[in-house]
Amino acid sequence: VQLQASGGGLVQAGGPLKLSCEGSGFDWEKHVVGWFRQVPGALRDRLSCVSSSDGNPYCEDSVKGRFTISRDNAKHTVYLQMNDLKPEDTAVYYCAAAEELYGSSWYANSEAYEITGQGTQVTVSS
Repeated sequence: VQLQASGGGLVQAGGPLKLSCEGSGFDWEKHVVGWFRQVPGALRDRLSCVSSSDGNPYCEDSVKGRFTISRDNAKHTVYLQMNDLKPEDTAVYYCAAAEELYGSSWYANSEAYEITGQGTQVTVSS
């Protein structure tokens, strides 16, 4: 069971970056996949966007309109396209997966996920 995130890096404010999260070893089509960001000192990890098992996207207000989540079930991959990046988007981003058993609001919390991948650093310079 594995989630492999990639695509992080250093980008100037206003620029784009695309993250990828590939899953293996579990029933991908039955799982919600979310992207969370982790900032040192924060009380909890913060949801960026989540894709339901059938591809319905949801993004948190602070990134809505700038970030887009999509999934390719044939490749067992979820993407996070990040546009118009801001310095406050700087964080370690990681993807997580959970079997979709509850309503969408359940998956806004990182503790709802049973599979977590390693993070990828995104740094936005001003």
